[in-house]
Amino acid sequence: MRTRAAVALGAGRPLEVMDVELAGPRAGEVMVEIKATGICHTDEFTRSGDDPEGLFPAILGHEGAGVVEAVGLDVPEFRVGDEIMAYARKDVVAGGTFAELVTVPVRTATRKPASMTFEEAASLPLAGLTAYQTLTRLNLNANDTLLVHGAAGGVGSYAVQIAKHIGARVIGTASERNHEYVRGLGADDVVEYGDGLVERVRAIAPDGVTVSADYVGDVEEQTMQLLTPAGRHVSVADPSVALNGGLYAWVRPSAEDLAKLAQLVDDGALRVDIAATYPLERLADAFAQSREGHTRGKIVVTP
Repeated sequence: MRTRAAVALGAGRPLEVMDVELAGPRAGEVMVEIKATGICHTDEFTRSGDDPEGLFPAILGHEGAGVVEAVGLDVPEFRVGDEIMAYARKDVVAGGTFAELVTVPVRTATRKPASMTFEEAASLPLAGLTAYQTLTRLNLNANDTLLVHGAAGGVGSYAVQIAKHIGARVIGTASERNHEYVRGLGADDVVEYGDGLVERVRAIAPDGVTVSADYVGDVEEQTMQLLTPAGRHVSVADPSVALNGGLYAWVRPSAEDLAKLAQLVDDGALRVDIAATYPLERLADAFAQSREGHTRGKIVVTP
């Protein structure tokens, strides 16, 4: 079987759209006709050759949504025709979602709610799971005051909404132009990041914060000045957090967690913002916009 895909032939080389061979789904996998996939910073990490789990030539893409075309052995969860979404990262990053067809491990996928478009469903998995898993691993609860570093970003914007659904008080950091956007996500307070952050947060939370979530990096010193003595903190961008008793975390594929996020969207408790949509042939333009940064919402690619 052949499929059209965007292939990185070597580290740092431009992606090329071409026809490639595709094996059928193995046990525990489904084959999916991809309708949309999201651009992630991890795709650039893999393309650059810095990802130790990357293997060239590689079809990039970590998340996607589409329709089940075939099922492998021992897959009672899905049938042909089911609409699904997945953080489809595999043990070796090579057969990704920037393709018309892709095999997806069942452990990474869940059903797409009818209320979500394919573009929305493709935008949620990686960033949404990162936010959900970091907050739940810290046991965030309604008694907490949470500081979200990078509240207007892809992960931070989900963290704000999930935290408010849990019932926590949320203080987000963002540039001034994004303050209203972050408030619209549900944040109780928004402050400018950078120099003076500690003083600005102390002005609205004199006792400090009980939980801090860092989605940008280079904020550990400020975090430690703001955490209460028994406070908990996590970073996905700064391993030094572990030296101060914090959690250095990444995201794991989880069908169960993704299903919970999809339900929040279906219930109206979580919104998915899309910044732009590109066809597969313009994947280079999609990456260029992603590299510019400061984009509200997800950049999506459709085959």
